[in-house]
Amino acid sequence: MTYTLGDLAARYGCDLLGDPNIEISHFSTLDSGQTGSLSFFSSRSYVKKLRETKASAVIIRPDDIEHCSVGAIITDDPYLLYSKIVELLHPLRVINPGISESAAIEKNSNISDSCYIGPLTSISDGVKINENVYIGPGCVIHGDIEIARNSRLHANITIINSVKIGERTQIHPGVVIGADGFGNVKTLNGWKKINQIGGVIIGDDVEIGSNTTIDRGSIENTVIENGVRLDNLIQIGHNTVIGEHTAIASSAAIAGSVNIGKNCMIAGQVGIVGHIEICDDVRINGAAVVTKDIKKPGIYSGSIPFEDDKKWKKLVAKFKRSLTN
Repeated sequence: MTYTLGDLAARYGCDLLGDPNIEISHFSTLDSGQTGSLSFFSSRSYVKKLRETKASAVIIRPDDIEHCSVGAIITDDPYLLYSKIVELLHPLRVINPGISESAAIEKNSNISDSCYIGPLTSISDGVKINENVYIGPGCVIHGDIEIARNSRLHANITIINSVKIGERTQIHPGVVIGADGFGNVKTLNGWKKINQIGGVIIGDDVEIGSNTTIDRGSIENTVIENGVRLDNLIQIGHNTVIGEHTAIASSAAIAGSVNIGKNCMIAGQVGIVGHIEICDDVRINGAAVVTKDIKKPGIYSGSIPFEDDKKWKKLVAKFKRSLTN
């Protein structure tokens, strides 16, 4: 679908620079811009690319207009406006209801007629899938599972045991939800498994990235509250609670019984040990290891950036000497 630059500016209440009749049909980066494409500029480090872009127009802040030689939609938050216009120009695929012939659906499941169930998906008795849910190919949904309306499971997702998923939640390929947590007790003869009997509760408007795992609770539930954003390859241990609108980046590992507050930002490769609490409005920078409660909002770091090998060894030697002094 094509819109004019004037249409887009009027729709979102923005000022306009340039010809309002410029036609926009898709998004591009500044580098790959071409006739008909719209890009956005939100970082001063890309000024050179902005000056040279071949895009028909750019979403831009008022202070950056001097660097722009093409049409522009002017807003205080270009990245936010980009997120809105991209939904308009590149909408999600409309769900066409139906069940693939190769899907395996047990007779005592409850699936709304408005859902789509993809090829080779397996759904067991006891599963309830509400209106307008999309289940992609190769998914396994077995147990006491309920998926609320307008959620999307893209492909090859496993949801087992006891799981409740809220409305408008998106789950990307390879995610596993509801598998047993790491529950074992050491005996004289080795390890004895502790059966996990809790579930997982996921709120509304959550997004879960590819190959992330969310363990079921050992007794109580693991809880992911409304609006949480989880990147790819995250491990969330049993009985962990993640508060509303918290975002966690790739490769973070969260042990069991951690309570993370609302509106937190946790960067990539962060490790969080079990049985601690993190309050609301905390930011934890990349590769930090959190070993105790965080009770005060703020920014926390715990890693040391890489250095030249010789310099790194000298730094380590200084650390060791400081410990012995």
